[in-house]
Amino acid sequence: MAKEFNLRPAPQEDDWSPDFDSATSMNRRQFMRYGFNTAAGILAASLGALGFATILMPGGGGSEGDSAVKYWAKGREDTAWYGAMHLQEMKKDDFVAQASNAKTGTSGASGVWQGLPVTVSYIPNSQNAGTPVVDNKPRFQTAEGYDATGKYVGHFEDLVEKEPLIFPDSDIVMIFSRCTHLCCIPGWQLVDNTFTEDHWSAGGTDSGGTKLFCICHSSRFDPTMLEMNSNRNRANGQLFKYAGIRRSGGPAPVGLPLIPVIINSDGTIEGNVLTIDGVSTLDWLTYCD
Repeated sequence: MAKEFNLRPAPQEDDWSPDFDSATSMNRRQFMRYGFNTAAGILAASLGALGFATILMPGGGGSEGDSAVKYWAKGREDTAWYGAMHLQEMKKDDFVAQASNAKTGTSGASGVWQGLPVTVSYIPNSQNAGTPVVDNKPRFQTAEGYDATGKYVGHFEDLVEKEPLIFPDSDIVMIFSRCTHLCCIPGWQLVDNTFTEDHWSAGGTDSGGTKLFCICHSSRFDPTMLEMNSNRNRANGQLFKYAGIRRSGGPAPVGLPLIPVIINSDGTIEGNVLTIDGVSTLDWLTYCD
């Protein structure tokens, strides 16, 4: 593991101080709920890596009601391509420009939306969808989904038929960035390893790169593979179906839910709350409540 993952050392205790501004402020209770949650001890033990400051994200609260998606580069200001844009509104043009430097033509960034951690990825689907499926020509793929027990749940297109806006808008896909394993925070290329390298293979297998990677226990998710899946509301145990991206490896039982987006005329990215069969897409996020 030490050879495969190039991880930065955790900061000393005096080095980390989450100085969220008023737009993303949270109290100690919210921090404990969203920052550490049930994985607190595991997170602290396993972070000989990016350190708390790198993956710490705001919880609920301050920015609720703000539909804009903002960059979140806390602890990565000097390393992430969007580091200088911390807490600025995301724009599609930023992602397109960054993607031009990659052989896959993809890019991604951690963000915050309504106080929730998200990961936004640019996939050049509109460029590649009509071309032969070959390595490093990524596009969105829709697929059948199976729950943690292997039971068939349904096809992504089943949800698209009910609500077409579920399909990622303008090559931008946004997911709720809380791992379905223990609610840690996966992100785009947080580390350098074979799962996050600049490489794409079709089919949502674990062999291709450009994966969202969860640093706690190495769960991986493919933002190009769209499927239907199911999970449970942690508060009441109710089962729900959702549109999401596929889990490709690691201990996570299922994939991550999508948060629908809108690309405004000025290119800014907004989150979009939809209702399908009387259920809000926000209900898809309740497995970490």
